[in-house]
Amino acid sequence: MEKIKGKVYILGDDINTDDIVPSHTLTMRDPKEMAQCTLEFIDPEFAKNVHKGDVIVAGENFGTGSSREEAVNVFKILGIKATIAKSFARIYYRNLLNNGIPGIVLDWDKKDFSKEDEVEISLDEGLILNKTKNLKLEFKKIPPFLARILEAGGILNLLKNK
Repeated sequence: MEKIKGKVYILGDDINTDDIVPSHTLTMRDPKEMAQCTLEFIDPEFAKNVHKGDVIVAGENFGTGSSREEAVNVFKILGIKATIAKSFARIYYRNLLNNGIPGIVLDWDKKDFSKEDEVEISLDEGLILNKTKNLKLEFKKIPPFLARILEAGGILNLLKNK
């Protein structure tokens, strides 16, 4: 798979799906409009400040809460290329992968990442290079059956191609 290159956007612990997609947005018919409200109660400027290609770096228990896929779709619409977290809620983790966004489990430290650090991620090697800080961080590789889903751009694409 191609290496993922982007800038870091840091979030904290226990970010739940209601934080990612506030409930008042669930009646919006336009997904792009919904995406503009992403994380509005955590960081009101998130949708304006995040850029296509960015990589989310979060703390513990990222994506806890309901299993709504909108909480992954908004990141896809905003162009997030990967999510790194100390831990993920199980269903959210799988929703990320099923929608073609790598979820990387990494027990990172505050010294490892700062906002807007340039990173390069090799899913094949299980390696994150923080080019800004000249750091190499290893993570457990994504299993091959999940990597195939990511390579296809999501589970639906994988199934269509079969």
